[in-house]
Amino acid sequence: MSNLMIKAAVRTLFTFTSREKALERSTILLGQYLRLAEGLSEKGGQLCVEVPPMRGVDEDMRRWSFFMILEHNAIVNRSITASVVQLANGEVLSGPATIDVKKGVMPSGAADKSQVGLLADSVTNHIVSVRNLKQLRGTRTSPHPIFGNFDAHKWNCMFAFHLGLHLPQARYVADRAKAE
Repeated sequence: MSNLMIKAAVRTLFTFTSREKALERSTILLGQYLRLAEGLSEKGGQLCVEVPPMRGVDEDMRRWSFFMILEHNAIVNRSITASVVQLANGEVLSGPATIDVKKGVMPSGAADKSQVGLLADSVTNHIVSVRNLKQLRGTRTSPHPIFGNFDAHKWNCMFAFHLGLHLPQARYVADRAKAE
């Protein structure tokens, strides 16, 4: 499938996804990450595992630990939440909403078990923040590096979509770490 078709498919999916459906998906995905974290020791969660090529996992993201994946997701989550809130409120993007998508989203090498709580907090904060906003569709837009300009609604949909992209990677890494 061509990149143009993938872009069109994602944008169409987001157009037909409701705010509540996107938030519900985020909650479900968080539960799946938390279940993966259960029984994972500190050492296991810090074990870097190389994953095979996967959709949405760039080459420089293929050798992460489970906790690094969680840290990355929490960083991206905070950025997307800031974008949604600022766009919905008609504000100029600032702070986490202006993160460098290549460098600013990379996890530290010292990611530890605290990332489980930080990921959960980032998802909970997103859900609470977005539920309190009036209008998401038709707001000002900001560019996504792959899919083009997103209004607040499409950014909200991207939140769950991004969590879903990294879930197979997290499963693979957690399974290998638990087997060690």
